[in-house]
Amino acid sequence: MFGLGTPELIVILAIAFLLFGGKRLPEIGAGLGKAIGSFKRGLEGVEEAGLDVKKNLPGVSEVTAIKEKVDKVRDIGENLGK
Repeated sequence: MFGLGTPELIVILAIAFLLFGGKRLPEIGAGLGKAIGSFKRGLEGVEEAGLDVKKNLPGVSEVTAIKEKVDKVRDIGENLGK
């Protein structure tokens, strides 16, 4: 998780507790959780839209087929080289 260990998280939580107090921390945590969930759902939507665009572009299926053929030839070449 971003290279943060347990001691770092404890320090961050202690500072947050001092800044916001015990009553506001649950509210802040809930809001942060909702924001992260909303961000993930939005990101999934963008990824799906990107896949739809890729599928509908002209020539994508041809390029994909050529790439598969090149990969097969590369694999054969690597196997022959062994």
